[in-house]
Amino acid sequence: MLTIRIFFRNFQKKNKSIPVVKPSHIYHLNTHEVPRRAGEMKEYQLDLVVPEPLGVPLISVQIGSIVEVDARLEAVTEGILLSAEIFAVATGECIRCLDPVELEIDRKIQELYLYEDDGGKKKSHSKKSEPVEDDLDEVELLYLDGVIMDLEPPIRDAIVLDLPVNPLCDPDCLGLCPDCGQKWELLPQDHAHEVIDARWAGLDGLDFKKSDS
Repeated sequence: MLTIRIFFRNFQKKNKSIPVVKPSHIYHLNTHEVPRRAGEMKEYQLDLVVPEPLGVPLISVQIGSIVEVDARLEAVTEGILLSAEIFAVATGECIRCLDPVELEIDRKIQELYLYEDDGGKKKSHSKKSEPVEDDLDEVELLYLDGVIMDLEPPIRDAIVLDLPVNPLCDPDCLGLCPDCGQKWELLPQDHAHEVIDARWAGLDGLDFKKSDS
């Protein structure tokens, strides 16, 4: 699947039907080509080189990896609506056997970036909603910084939500033997280690038969 996407992307780059953009700041997209008239639309293809890991502690999109973003920007009354598909590859380790784990990420996102007013201040937008008990239920609004759209928040959220907190190389992974560190699946069924009580370890070198004579 990833190979097909790369081939298709290279084909589009050669044909230049959709601009391939590399933002000056990794996650910043300049929206000046999208007029502030409802219904105006522009499509972009972004290749973002990750400056820091995106993910969870045990698996993430690593530094220097590419996050591909196929984005469509559509001007609406209150701002610019971002609709995008994100492609990336996350790597990490299996929590049971420590083998490498690789996961493809393919997520769709949609976010509304609100316009600022002419003075550069964020407009107030009232929302009819039920009272919330805590701040965790509040929706954080995204705003354009002039003509700049910061893509990091929705991209980071999409990737983090798509990754397992405890990655596994296989759902049935048996893990490692705690004594020798070998993978259980490679060991015989009767594999075991003799456990010697440390309090009696000093007696191993004694020859009791010789002492009796």
